[in-house]
This record gives sequence, C-alpha cells and structure tokens, in this order.
Amino acid sequence: MPPRPPLRSPPRRRAYTTARATRSQHPPPRAAEQHCLRLLEGASTPASLLQSLAFLLKCGLHSNPLVLTRLFAASASAAPALLEPLVAALLRPELPLDAFLVNTLIRAHVTSPIPSARRRAAAFFPLMLRRGIAPNKFTFPFLLKSCAALPGSPAAGLQAHAAALKFGFAADHYVSNTLIHMYSCFGAGFLGDARNVFERMPKDSAVTWSAMIGGYVRGGLSGDAVVLFRDMQASGVRPDEVTVLGVLAAAADLGALELTRWVGRFVEREGIGKSVTLCNALIDTLAKCGDVDGAVAVFQGMEERTVVSWTSVIDALAMEGRGKEAVGVFEEMKAVGMRPDDVAFIGVLTACSHAGMVDEGRGYFDSMKIDYGIEPKIEHYGCIVDMFGRAGMVEQGLEFVRAMPMKPNPIIWRTLVSACRAHGRLELGESISRDLLKEYPDHEENYVMLSNVFALTQRWKEKSEIRREMSKRGITKVPGCSIVELDGEVHEFIAGDESHPQYKEIYMMVEEMSRELRRIGHIAATSEVLLDLDEEDKEGALHWHSEKLAIAFVLLRTTPGTQVRVVKNLRVCSDCHAAIKCISQVYNREIIVRDRSRFHRFKDGSCSCNDFW
Repeated sequence: MPPRPPLRSPPRRRAYTTARATRSQHPPPRAAEQHCLRLLEGASTPASLLQSLAFLLKCGLHSNPLVLTRLFAASASAAPALLEPLVAALLRPELPLDAFLVNTLIRAHVTSPIPSARRRAAAFFPLMLRRGIAPNKFTFPFLLKSCAALPGSPAAGLQAHAAALKFGFAADHYVSNTLIHMYSCFGAGFLGDARNVFERMPKDSAVTWSAMIGGYVRGGLSGDAVVLFRDMQASGVRPDEVTVLGVLAAAADLGALELTRWVGRFVEREGIGKSVTLCNALIDTLAKCGDVDGAVAVFQGMEERTVVSWTSVIDALAMEGRGKEAVGVFEEMKAVGMRPDDVAFIGVLTACSHAGMVDEGRGYFDSMKIDYGIEPKIEHYGCIVDMFGRAGMVEQGLEFVRAMPMKPNPIIWRTLVSACRAHGRLELGESISRDLLKEYPDHEENYVMLSNVFALTQRWKEKSEIRREMSKRGITKVPGCSIVELDGEVHEFIAGDESHPQYKEIYMMVEEMSRELRRIGHIAATSEVLLDLDEEDKEGALHWHSEKLAIAFVLLRTTPGTQVRVVKNLRVCSDCHAAIKCISQVYNREIIVRDRSRFHRFKDGSCSCNDFW
C-alpha cells in the first residue's frame, strides 16, 4: 500500500488565516491614515462622512490630529449638523493639539450655517492658549470673523485684536483686513477703529479698500463709502467685483442713480467680469434708484439667470406699482422652469398689494403651499395684511390676522393701524395701538401711532401725555429726511432745517411753489399736521417737509425739464403726495420719490400709484 501523504496541521492554517485576516482588517498605521485621509477628502455627503468616521474609529485613528483636522473640515462642508457632536465626542482632554487643528476648528465653526456652531467658534482660541500652542497668522482672520459674528458686547473682538498685537500678527495684511470687517460689524460707533486700522496699513490691494467701503455701508455711512471709493480711484488701485458690490450697495442706500449708471459703465470699460451676483446687484440698485426700466434692461441682457435675478425684477416692478408687469414676470419665471422660492413669493405678493390686485394675491398665497409645498412665513402673512389694508378691507385684514397660525409680530399690527388711520377706523386703530404699547413699551413707532390717533381725534391732552412718556423713556421720533443727488454730490434735507448753504434760496423757492399750487386750486391737507395749531399755522408747517425742500433745491439748480429724484426715509404724507402731483404739472417735471415702501413717479399732475398707496 502506498504511503499516505502527511497531513497539514489545521491549527497552523487557522493561525495563518487569522493573522492574514487581522492584517486585512487593520492595515499598517501609515496606510490606514492615508486611506482615511482619502476617504475624508472625497466625503461630500453626511453618509460618506459617516462611512469615513466608521473607518477612522475602526483603525484607532481617533487620536490622530491630522485625521481629525480633515474630519472636522469635511464635516463643516458635507454635514454641518454633525460638526458639534463630532467635536464633543472626539475632542478629548488627552488629545494632542496643534495650531493646524485648532485653526480648522475655528474656521469650521465660523463658516457653519448653524448659529450655535458660529457662536462657539471663538471659544477654541482660549483652549489653544491653555494648551500652550502658539497661534499663527492663519489663526486670527477666522478668529476675528467669529468675534464679528458674536451678538452683544464687542469685548471678545477687542481681546482678539490685543492678542494679534501681542503675537505680532496685527500688521499682517489678511489680519488687518479682517480687523476692519470686525470693527465695522460692531456698529457705527466702531467705524473710527476700523478706519484707524485702514490708515495704518498699506493700501495697495482692492481687498483693503473693499473692506473699508463695505464697513461704511454696513454702518450706515454710505456717503463716506462713496468718498472712499473716489479716493481709491485716485490712488490707482483697480477695483474688483467686491468693491463694485460695496459701491452699488452705497448707491442704493443713497438713491444715487448717476453713480449707479457710472458704475455700470465702469464695469464694462474696465472689463470687470459681469457675474450673476454683480448683475443681480445692479438690477437691485437701479430699481432702488428709480430706474426700473434700466433694471429690466440689465435683466434682459443676462445670459444666465438665477431665482434671485427674477425676484429682483419682480421686486423692482412691485416697488413702482407695476403690479401686472410684476405678475407677468413671475408667470414667465414659472414658464421657463425656474421654481419660485419663498422670497419670490414675497415679491409677487408685494406687487399685488401695491397694485390693489387682491384676488390675484390671495391666489398666489394659496398656491405657495398647494403647488410648491412652501409653508408661508410671517412675511407672507404680512403682505396679505398689507394688501387688505391698502384696499380698505380692514375687517378682512383683522380676521386674517386672528386666523394666523403664528403670533402676529408688531409690524403686522402696525400695518393694520395704518390701514385704520387711512380708512377712518380710528377706534379700532386706537385699540390696537394701546395693545401694542402694553406689549412693546420701548418701540418708538407704537408711541407715534397712538399719538397720531389722538391728534386725528383732536385729543391734544392725551397726545401730550404720550409725548411726555416718550421723553421720559428717552424715545425720540425719527425725523423726516430727504436726499437728492446732483452733479455727483448728495444733498440731505430735514424738515425745517436751515443747515444747507442755499437754505434762503430754497425757502424762497418753496414759497413760490406754494403760491403756484394755490393758483391752480391746490388746498393743503392740514389734517396731516398732527399738532394743536390753527389752520393757517398747520398750512405753514406743511411747507417745510423735507421732500418739498429737496424738490425746491433741484428746481433751483437744474434746467427746465430735468427729472427730479428724491429718496425719503419715511412714507410720503398725503399732503406732499397731492402737492408733488401739482408741482409736476406746474413746472413740467417728472418727479420720482422713493419713500420707505415704494416709488412714486409723478408726471403731468398724476402719480404712478394711482393714489393707491
């Protein structure tokens, strides 16, 4: 019998198999690290990020600073909601930290769309210092951005600036630019600090100029932003797209049409790329400066359009009361397959409100949820309340408010009060105003509204008591202010103000305008003067409203037939509205007034709003 072949040892085979399986499950540390980094680099969804996390934990890489740095960075872009839980689970006291990891943590949190994450960003800098890790120049730009986003006190930002000085990075170009941004975010009171940083640094970069221009716009000093832009041109630094966006924002705030048109020509001449963002800003600015047709022309010339582009044109037409055209653009947007978002619906509802298209507005409001699954927000409810109020349907507006699924905010209630005042429902207006004042005792408009109701019903004692209460609380009424742009210069007028160099000539022109209006039969609406004066004094008070001073100035300084453009911070009163219609007829001028809520285009004795505002 032939000999049997020797048997292999089963235990050895099992041991070999086990070892081979172990090696396949746990690759060498360096290979595991590199593979995990590749996984994280390709992680673009929450699911792929969680798969990478599973591999990381399986291979014991949870204490590897490089891998965790990549994990937190990937989470910030692919799964922001997972960032805070991942940091809480993996950032253990024994974990070795380095500047790269902490910088990534600050950056990931400050760029997060989640507010709670953004508020935590600055907290990683003290951790860095406690661990004895020296910050570098990459630490401070994102640290300062995180401080800029913190609500309340700017103390954290001031401490961050001090740290940048201590570690020798305050003069770094990127750090200085971010300091300008941070101080401007703290409000107008810190713009001087931003300007100090700006003045101490080299000004050879458009980024530096753009940061300061944007800061002025953010702080409400748009005139200073325009002056700085002119200084930038004189210095020879070429503006970029960010600069142009800042200047357009300033021009929109000032209603400076000539500046806006010049910027449009400048973009063409200098070959600055006309991105969709820039075109959208140009549409918005032209519209806010009263050139709605120019805004439409820019829109029509765009090769690529986003929902923002469509919405900007709808808003532009709505502001001028061209409701049917705005609805037409909205329908065209749907026809080309562009799905409207909640902001687009605000635009079309505003258009319906300003044009008295109540049935159409109701239809679009219902369509939001039925056809597009968009849950109406309080802004959409506010548009419908405004629409009812403008149409004189005060009772329907009140019923609509009472049926709202969320608590109405003060703006909605004040909208109803305005409707009550306009349509003679003063008792209801008084009742709502009193309730508002009880719930929101620190808001100036609530006092002014109740005071106005008392004045309209000639209850001067109650009106005086309201004014005394305002004074006691340190609450002041915002004065009416009108702005005009002439020969590249912005002129500001306040009712009864005598600060303008030509105020004597302006006041004489206002007197002439009043005489001309009386000659054609215009009677001043003295009911708009909410003071205890006789009729003659009330008529005199109406003369000096800021928009009349602004119009008188332009009539003095321009040739016959020149268009007049005025921007006002408050809603134009009914007397000024009626008077400007007559002025446009007597002086043969087209007069465009942008008030707080819309445009009025006066020509040949009529207004584009058809007296519906």
